[in-house]
Amino acid sequence: QVQLVESGGGSVQAGESLRLSCAASDYTYRVYCFGWFRQTSGKEREAIARFVRGGTIIYADSVKGRFTMTADNAKTTLYLQMNNLNPEDSAMYYCAAATMCSELGTPATSWGQGTQVTVSS
Repeated sequence: QVQLVESGGGSVQAGESLRLSCAASDYTYRVYCFGWFRQTSGKEREAIARFVRGGTIIYADSVKGRFTMTADNAKTTLYLQMNNLNPEDSAMYYCAAATMCSELGTPATSWGQGTQVTVSS
């Protein structure tokens, strides 16, 4: 099973930027599909950036134009560049992987431990 470790969270002011990283390992024998989710207290985990079949990236409307997901060529590290952050972006951010893109967010998903992002006004 793939192992995911997030980093890069922190506390910033509104309008500032952060870049999250997700190191993936132990998936040599399988092809995985990746994405970023976030969750705030009392709410369901939501997908904010995810690969879909064919390699296209879909962004949640709330982050479109501000967040960009990329991966290194070896697909061992996933990034989430977050620009123009606002307090509504405060959440625990999770890296996710599944053997099929359609499985992202389902019980078949592998999750990292999460990294906290806090944006103050």
